[in-house]
Amino acid sequence: MNDIVKTSIQVIESNPNLRSLLSWNLQQAGYQVQQCTDMVSARDNFQAQQPNLVVLEAEFSGGQGIQLCHWLRNQSYPLILMLSARITETDVVTGLSAGADDYLKKPFGMKEFLARVESLTRRSRHTTTPLAVDYGDLHIDLVQRRVRYKGDFIDLTPQEFSLLYVLTQAEGEPLSRIDLLRRAWPDAIDNPRTVDTHVLSLRKKIEVDPRHPDLIQTVRNVGYQICVGQISASPLEMMAIAHGKPA
Repeated sequence: MNDIVKTSIQVIESNPNLRSLLSWNLQQAGYQVQQCTDMVSARDNFQAQQPNLVVLEAEFSGGQGIQLCHWLRNQSYPLILMLSARITETDVVTGLSAGADDYLKKPFGMKEFLARVESLTRRSRHTTTPLAVDYGDLHIDLVQRRVRYKGDFIDLTPQEFSLLYVLTQAEGEPLSRIDLLRRAWPDAIDNPRTVDTHVLSLRKKIEVDPRHPDLIQTVRNVGYQICVGQISASPLEMMAIAHGKPA
């Protein structure tokens, strides 16, 4: 039971009665539970609490559950149990492809729901989840959601952090603006220039010369890529070198 007590679960469900019922049963089973009623609270709660498991309704917030699932999967490594009234094979495949670890069709019994949750949390207890990711001298802390570049902490917004993390996950492969919108943004956004704005902001914080970037490079007619091989010195060190001063 001690393992269960340590497990934190976020319930993202639009139906208030079902949300309360699921949360109450999870609490009775010994889990720590946070309930979310909208996209903003879902994102904020996830970033603040970093739950072990997310129970996510596919139809949440006007059908944005799939988009939110993509975003959750690219934030860190939560387990995701997707709930949905959509029961065709295509629907199930769409949910699993979005990053869900399990897919439970509505309506369902509470015993089956709790069994699915226990199965997923048991899997997590036997799986080592990385707490941080290193790419050369770029250190990404997935728990604290902080970035350190060769010892120097870089102050990023939550969206900048998500964008940087998705780029580094690609390990140098170029990603289109559409791919970045789908994977790094929680909301459905159809303006690719949003990516350009955030890349510019990110470059100002991690590049020595944002006008001639070394780390986040533009790939013509494609999008952006991160050049992991360039991650060798911090902005403070490289600025000092550029001005002939010791780092």
